[in-house]
Amino acid sequence: MSIFTDPRWGEALSHLPDYLGNHVRVSLAALALGLAVSLPLAILTRNRPAPRGILLAFASIVQTVPGLALLALFYPLLLLAASLTLAWFGISFSAFGFLPAMLALALYSMLPVLRNGITGLNGIDPALIEAAKGVGMTARQSLLIVELPLALPVMMAGIRTAAVWVIGTATLSTPIGQTSLGNYIFAGLQTQNWVFVLFGCVASALLALAVDQLLGLIETGLRLRNRVRSGLGAVGIAALVAATLVPTMGRSSSGYVVGAKTFAEQYVLSALMRDRLEAAGLSASARSGLGSSVIFGALKAGDIDLYVDYSGTLWANQLHRTDIKPRAELVAELKTALAKDNITLLGELGFENAYALVMPRRRAEALGIRTVADLAAHAATLSIAGDYEFFSRPEWAALQKAYVLQFRTQRQMQPDFMYAAVASGEVDVIAGYTSDGLIAKYELTALDDPKHAIPPYDAILLLAPKRAGDERLQAALKPLLGKIDIATMREANLRASGNDANSSPDAVAKWLWEKVAKR
Repeated sequence: MSIFTDPRWGEALSHLPDYLGNHVRVSLAALALGLAVSLPLAILTRNRPAPRGILLAFASIVQTVPGLALLALFYPLLLLAASLTLAWFGISFSAFGFLPAMLALALYSMLPVLRNGITGLNGIDPALIEAAKGVGMTARQSLLIVELPLALPVMMAGIRTAAVWVIGTATLSTPIGQTSLGNYIFAGLQTQNWVFVLFGCVASALLALAVDQLLGLIETGLRLRNRVRSGLGAVGIAALVAATLVPTMGRSSSGYVVGAKTFAEQYVLSALMRDRLEAAGLSASARSGLGSSVIFGALKAGDIDLYVDYSGTLWANQLHRTDIKPRAELVAELKTALAKDNITLLGELGFENAYALVMPRRRAEALGIRTVADLAAHAATLSIAGDYEFFSRPEWAALQKAYVLQFRTQRQMQPDFMYAAVASGEVDVIAGYTSDGLIAKYELTALDDPKHAIPPYDAILLLAPKRAGDERLQAALKPLLGKIDIATMREANLRASGNDANSSPDAVAKWLWEKVAKR
């Protein structure tokens, strides 16, 4: 079957109104905010060298920060601001999704607007400004009647650049909870759904190209003093905004929001929970691709209603505990600690997905490696790869401390790519997941952890504080508790790693429910 006849194109198309509408909304708001700040600053500093230099230097520095990092930085800053405003004024706001994305993207838009604004205004023939003064114009009249109209074409070029940058960078806002065309790309990469990846890239490029061409039409109209061209460009942008925003604005935002982290298992479980809620007559939507700290903060703040986490992750990252306790005791203590924040630990799903150091079975046998302790003697000559957050997590620090691990090189990569990389010899060891079906697919082995440096990682279902007494929600989810064993989850994850219509999270979730319903 050709990629162009793949039925997943239809699935991708069904998400387009939601993803595109949200992408346009955050891009438009960020660009508007960026223009509202940058244009007045360009006007005020155009003839002041010191402030102008500082302003351009700041905007240039912002451009050196990777887009994903800038977006992520705003989340904890806004969380702190929200807690302070709540404590001081009794007013709070959501630090999740739209607001951090808009603010970060607005910063990204500033440099081209500032630079072109200052260049356009300072490039005007001084004789024209003197002439304006000669006919009795005030400085304000000269700016509005003479300088801005003459500088507008150059300024529009900066706005075009800013628009393209904002639209492109907005695809990176998915991990902080903002729905965008990036949802296609992140979900596609995690589930190896290349149709989604291609669809998201093409849709983002076409949107940026369309906006750039329409703004170019306005720019040409201003330069040639052709009102028809400028008007057509403005009408085109208004029509594009209406076409993308109206369908989503008319949709109800009520219902439950199911969160998911950034790997295939989470996408499958999120789809499964969403299906169970809808089967019970409850409206539900998914918010996927969220980082570990972001998703927990979003649940605590009520921005999402439920998600599946892992006991060891919460034990180490949220409770900052380094001691290891027996599984049942750890979960019980975790449940008590979460209850202090009014978060409900509804129950365990029945399987564990722990971090484990993984290597090819044949290579491990040849080197006599069965445990992490055995690996320590060879680590200095080997390379290791982990997901984007593993090497900054407490589990990695615990492993290093317990076994004195020092690898030749460390690499970070997309989780699903790690397995192919270790199987092909690109790296020697990976930090894999015990419930991942790719371990069997690539003939890998998970090394034992005799010192128990890594805590238990039981999959647990968490509910937001506002859903603590929601009996309908809990009744819809309780049939999942204790019903998903490790073998079934491994098979589900293996199915999700395929590259056909049956490997989509929705399809795998339906298969998983059939297995659960028989128990």
